[in-house]
Amino acid sequence: MQLTGAEIIIECLKEQGVDTVFGYPGGAILNVYDELYKHSDEIRHILTSHEQGASHAADGYARSTGKVGVCLATSGPGATNLVTGIATAYMDSVPMVAITCNVGVSLLGKDSFQEIDITGVTMPITKHNFIVKDVAQLAATIRRAFAIAQKGRPGPVLVDVPKDVTANKTDYEPVIPAHTPRSAHPISESELATALGLIKKAKKPYVFVGGGAVISGASDELRKFVSLLQAPVCDSLMGKGAFDGTDPLYTGMLGMHGTKVSNFGVSECDLLVVVGARFSDRVIGNASKFARKAKIVQIDIDPAEVNKNIVVTASVIGDAASVLAQLNARMEQQNHDEWLAHIAELKEKYPLTYAPEGLSGPYMMEQIYQQTNGDAIIVTEVGQHQMWAAQYYKYSRPRTLLTSGGLGTMGYGLGAAIGAQVGNPDKQVVNFAGDGCFRMNMNEIATAAREKLPLIEVIVNNHVLGMVRQWQDLFYNKHYSATVLDDGVDYVKLAEAMGATGLRATTRAEFDAAFAQALQTPGPVVIDAIIGCDDKVWPMVAPGAPISEAFTDEDLKNKNN
Repeated sequence: MQLTGAEIIIECLKEQGVDTVFGYPGGAILNVYDELYKHSDEIRHILTSHEQGASHAADGYARSTGKVGVCLATSGPGATNLVTGIATAYMDSVPMVAITCNVGVSLLGKDSFQEIDITGVTMPITKHNFIVKDVAQLAATIRRAFAIAQKGRPGPVLVDVPKDVTANKTDYEPVIPAHTPRSAHPISESELATALGLIKKAKKPYVFVGGGAVISGASDELRKFVSLLQAPVCDSLMGKGAFDGTDPLYTGMLGMHGTKVSNFGVSECDLLVVVGARFSDRVIGNASKFARKAKIVQIDIDPAEVNKNIVVTASVIGDAASVLAQLNARMEQQNHDEWLAHIAELKEKYPLTYAPEGLSGPYMMEQIYQQTNGDAIIVTEVGQHQMWAAQYYKYSRPRTLLTSGGLGTMGYGLGAAIGAQVGNPDKQVVNFAGDGCFRMNMNEIATAAREKLPLIEVIVNNHVLGMVRQWQDLFYNKHYSATVLDDGVDYVKLAEAMGATGLRATTRAEFDAAFAQALQTPGPVVIDAIIGCDDKVWPMVAPGAPISEAFTDEDLKNKNN
């Protein structure tokens, strides 16, 4: 049958099982939006306040559901406004398809009104991108985009469609999408044998879990592997929830703001098994001194990650869940009671602590955990509050912490929370935000209010850019350059002006009551929670230092006395 390009786009989205898209219309994409209007009973469109909000919402939808997130934007600034969200998804391996429309084919390359070479702009931050100048190639290109976004290590794909291509007609035949395998290559028997040999010899093994374990759905096999290996487990920010954070073998996050137990334990271990982690600089600290006593086995779907940041002893390339399943089938039960007793002593000696009085980020995170029974989807912005969310909420399941790990995108959280709430209507979604980050995309409160989404926005309001101030305090002689935000913005009034419920908390009791009220309030709620401007994230590793030199405020006081 003959369909226009715009009709083909909608039919291809339906083929792929897409039920929700996030976007913002404009002149170049009007044909697509006209078709979307005709199919509003099949595909829900969430109109965000800004295209960046649409890209973050598609990201949050994808991370929380495991499906491909889809966002739409028009040409020129509409397309460029997606760039930060696309880059965020690329750094964290999130499957997303961004569909933009451009000026007509005859106007390309002529500096036409709202023309931009968006494929050129996004080439470094997408797995692949396309511009479709022939309507006959449109359906195949969209299908290929979805396959690429999901295959192997996931990531964003952009499809740019000139406006005349959306109007032109061609023959269209519906296609049932084929299953996209996670990994195209068989797992090497020799790599498995080498890994098993190292495992068998280990006396002090440690397991380090990254975001790849979440993406692959490896939790069940990971739990079996840890039980067979009898080893403690730490994770990266992106790996939260892949291994149960309430398990006695769990020791917390690794790296710059990881626990002392994890940092010290990894520094002492003789075997480090790394599952789906890329050895980020924020995790490894001084690379030359990272896990120097250990043999390292890296399990990763992407061979480009092997020996990129840390030279490893052995690697097994493949989907994490599949690799772990094969290791589990071949492993004998290991016994490391003495090593686990030592780690237990470290856990007793170095617990996470915070001030016993006053409202603080850690206190709020623990209270949120208690009031949601540990069953919420937690979304964060980037900064101190992000680290507190990683440290003090116990993530027992994957896809329950959504945060910008690789790019560190301030303004990510609220859009992502909208996407997560749309994709998980029966879950409570909480965005834990700093006041600096909230300002970046706070206009999306209007989106949440319009859609009547019951998400809760907690603003950890210290009236400063908290993490930057922490570095200024510790490493820049207290030169608080451009980090003070004490300018009288009233977030409660702002929330109310946008159609949400606004609450304020300055004490622990007020926060407890405000959050309890928020859980019972229909529609979005914004809680402006006031904390001290000099609260810090502990422990910390100084930039360039080995993770074995993690320190707290008590360590600093003892050092200076």
